[in-house]
Amino acid sequence: MSSRPEILFPLFKEMTTLTGVGPKTAQNFLNLNIKSPKDLLFCLPHSFVDRSPVTTVQGCSTGQVVSVKVKIIKHIPPRQRGRPFRVLCEDPETTLELVFFHARGPYLEKILPIGEHKLISGKLEFFDGRAQMAHPDHVVDEDAAENFPRFEPVYPLTSGITQTVMGKAIGSAMTSLPSMPEWLDASVVFQQNWPSFEDALHQAHHPKSLDEVLPHAKPRQRLAYDELFAHQVTKAIARGRMRTKPGRATIGNRHLHKKILNTLPFAPTDAQTRAVSEIIDDLASDRRMNRLLQGDVGAGKTLVAFLALLTAVEAGGQGVLMAPTEILARQHMEGLHNLAQEAGVVMALLTGRDKGAERAEKLSNLAQGKIDILVGTHAVFQTGVEFSDLRLAVIDEQHRFGVNQRLALGEKGDRVDVLVMTATPIPRSLELAQYGDMDVSVLDEKPPGRLPITTAVVPLSRYDEILEKLRSAVAAGTQVYWVCPLVEESEVMDLTAAQERFKKLRAALGDDLVGLVHGQLAPAEKDQAMAKFVAGDTKVLVATTVIEVGVNVPNATIMVIERAESFGLAQLHQLRGRVGRGDKQSTCLLLYQAPLTETAEKRLSIMRETEDGFRIANEDLLIRGAGDVIGTAQSGLPKFRVANLERQAGLMETAQKDARLLLDRDPELQSPRGQAVRTLLWLMEQDRAIRLISVG
Repeated sequence: MSSRPEILFPLFKEMTTLTGVGPKTAQNFLNLNIKSPKDLLFCLPHSFVDRSPVTTVQGCSTGQVVSVKVKIIKHIPPRQRGRPFRVLCEDPETTLELVFFHARGPYLEKILPIGEHKLISGKLEFFDGRAQMAHPDHVVDEDAAENFPRFEPVYPLTSGITQTVMGKAIGSAMTSLPSMPEWLDASVVFQQNWPSFEDALHQAHHPKSLDEVLPHAKPRQRLAYDELFAHQVTKAIARGRMRTKPGRATIGNRHLHKKILNTLPFAPTDAQTRAVSEIIDDLASDRRMNRLLQGDVGAGKTLVAFLALLTAVEAGGQGVLMAPTEILARQHMEGLHNLAQEAGVVMALLTGRDKGAERAEKLSNLAQGKIDILVGTHAVFQTGVEFSDLRLAVIDEQHRFGVNQRLALGEKGDRVDVLVMTATPIPRSLELAQYGDMDVSVLDEKPPGRLPITTAVVPLSRYDEILEKLRSAVAAGTQVYWVCPLVEESEVMDLTAAQERFKKLRAALGDDLVGLVHGQLAPAEKDQAMAKFVAGDTKVLVATTVIEVGVNVPNATIMVIERAESFGLAQLHQLRGRVGRGDKQSTCLLLYQAPLTETAEKRLSIMRETEDGFRIANEDLLIRGAGDVIGTAQSGLPKFRVANLERQAGLMETAQKDARLLLDRDPELQSPRGQAVRTLLWLMEQDRAIRLISVG
């Protein structure tokens, strides 16, 4: 498995070996992310031109692409410089004028000799009732008309790549397409009525109708499934290797759990109890844990993670909780500190701000085992941070950390178990795409006593009215978040918007009552602004989306999101989740600038209708597609050329089951089908799977 099979060599040749592709064109193809003939073959047409011949252009509409047999009647050279050369033709019912700019007469006389019949194809226009065609796309001899392409695919293009260049290159790549072994399960191919891999490529590049360029077309489904299946085999191999990796049995006696559960003013939800039980079972087993804890805003992930960390402490080891931002790390520390004291567990916070003697003391205590649970930012996996006996690493908001950072944290101890948390409810198809190699626990219930948040959609034109209501609410002791618009993903412009709103609200409500937090503040200033808001000294906190994740102020019961139409659904849901954290009724105002687009109106309506993060995530997937639905997490999503996650979610589920079944039967991919699947992995450049099989 250490080198690419010879059968695939033609698909990974240099692009310059293809017809019509020189070094410059090959460079231009890189703009379409096409580096090899294989990439080219997976670049499918997004439409097609119907060039079926018509008898006459009489009755055709302007702008229509027509193909028609004509007789060449006359050549009309230009009378003035800069005017076009015209060629008069006739079909059985009318005349047609071919128009050529900057054309040479001898050349036109050669390809369009007077008196001969030709099949021409191009865009038809009408001027003063006369039919014209400027620069026909095709001019074909009458005897070659039988081989004329009736349906011409239309491909995505870039500078320097025309449809002609693309068509020639794809035709050239097709000629070297080898005959592949079948890597799909025969029953799946039969049930779905799919063509073979080679037939699927041929058919996808030669569509005969509009239906054949849509995702549900059989050839496209087949090619999409090949991509999804290769991806799921990779995930399943990684999962299998993880499951067979020797772990350490971390078995607690529940005495710390009991202390914590006895002090809580509420009973955990069934979902929390189930998740804790799954994690404890994983920790107790002799294989390495690799689990995702997925929960909606306010579903109680932190409590589940804390009980998991306590299991590590009960077993005589240590735990670490890593958060993506200092605000969130401090929040975890503050939220869990009292519970830790109650249990007699020593917790410490480590961030990049720790310096000198204070940092040295923390590191010394950690290395000696005097700290049971460490909370921190990415500082926790830097060189010099040594644990006495790290058993469990909990990573919050996983998508903000790279795989290498997670591995670095896992290597801080001996066979460390890993629990990843995400606050973004993920549709099933995306969960499989991104986390298919992990076991998953889902928190789909809210803790008891949480009141629903009233959500209202209000035009910005009612700003003065909103301001009056805020003034009354603030006077009554209510605290308010005011989130400023997301402006073209530009931090500088977002900041300007926040500063403008900050000035206006201070002028209206009083200087001392309004605070400001944004991503460009120094950490100390950010902490100070947050601390004043948490303490209730400031009543209104103007912020950019820096507060999207993890900020917890139970007394803040109003969330105003300005220009809500510029945010995605997942982001709106996260922001709304900053309120409704105490026992008071909370409100979220979605301020929009009229008029709304249809998509924006749909998003805001969904926010008004539901607080269910899983439904919101699914709606977001349908509206926006996989690229955006989980915000920053998209960087972890695979890039498929044919597969469409939002439209082909069912295929992903089938691919996952098929991949796991295959590897249960043939973990080393040694059977005839297993060998064919190895070829598929090489074809799809699933290097991670290839490495794991080689090493394994």
